[in-house]
Amino acid sequence: MSDVWIPVHLDHPSNFDTLVMDLEMKKMVMNDLDYKKVGKAWKRVYLLDGPPGTGKSSLIAAMENHLKFDVYDLELTPLDNNTDLVGEQPSNSPPSSGESNENENKYKVTLSGFLNFVDGLWSGCGDKRIIIFTMNHKEKLDPALLRPGRMDMNIHMSYCTLSGFRLLVHKYIDVNDHNSLEEIEELIESVEVTPAKVPGKMMR
Repeated sequence: MSDVWIPVHLDHPSNFDTLVMDLEMKKMVMNDLDYKKVGKAWKRVYLLDGPPGTGKSSLIAAMENHLKFDVYDLELTPLDNNTDLVGEQPSNSPPSSGESNENENKYKVTLSGFLNFVDGLWSGCGDKRIIIFTMNHKEKLDPALLRPGRMDMNIHMSYCTLSGFRLLVHKYIDVNDHNSLEEIEELIESVEVTPAKVPGKMMR
């Protein structure tokens, strides 16, 4: 495995009971993850998209705690070319497929190279594996990455909702009812605030 893959010990308390997320989407994700219990080959690809602070990392931690899977992280931003996806290529090895134009592809990760890399992950791993992509701006992705067969589920992590706000209030200050809640909930509906920002305001 390439050195760019980093084993991650999340040690994160997030679980699906405490996760601030749209309730219907949460149920859908949990049902999809629990497909593994039927004992068949199980490989899934998820795309988590949404602004920073909307809970993408917390959802990944909840998935890890739910499945008891090991987690590996690959940050694509610092990669220079397709070879970086899989590690150093021996000097006497021929160029890989799709990289014959050395001047064009030597210093960048191409879409075809990335898709080949993902396909290689599936062919080289056993049962019960998942790949999770995270994006702040899904609209910037090439449609080839979003077609059926590439992504099994697109999970949009939204700004704080009313149900999410009440869960945060209960979790952080152990309050289920207060004379200010109705006024605050009206504000929550009128502005875009991430779940990550709400606890800081409440603790103050």
